[in-house]
Amino acid sequence: MTVDLKALARLGAQARIAELIAEIDNILKAFPELGETAARPGQLGVQAEVKPIVRRRKRSRMSAAARKAVSERMKRYWAERRKAKRGR
Repeated sequence: MTVDLKALARLGAQARIAELIAEIDNILKAFPELGETAARPGQLGVQAEVKPIVRRRKRSRMSAAARKAVSERMKRYWAERRKAKRGR
């Protein structure tokens, strides 16, 4: 017996969409003033609000020399901290 997972997923998605639509309808009944501004996409020809894509700044990579310099600085830093801790 083979199970068509995609068909089952589609049925589940359709059921969930029906639940969400019913929930939206209940909310709009409770708060009718929202219906003027928060219409469902495709309802009454209203387009869904599309947010602009936020492009993140690319980070520059550290060179091998820069990584080595940071490594040496941190080794000295932690050595001094251990030395100070023993001196207490």
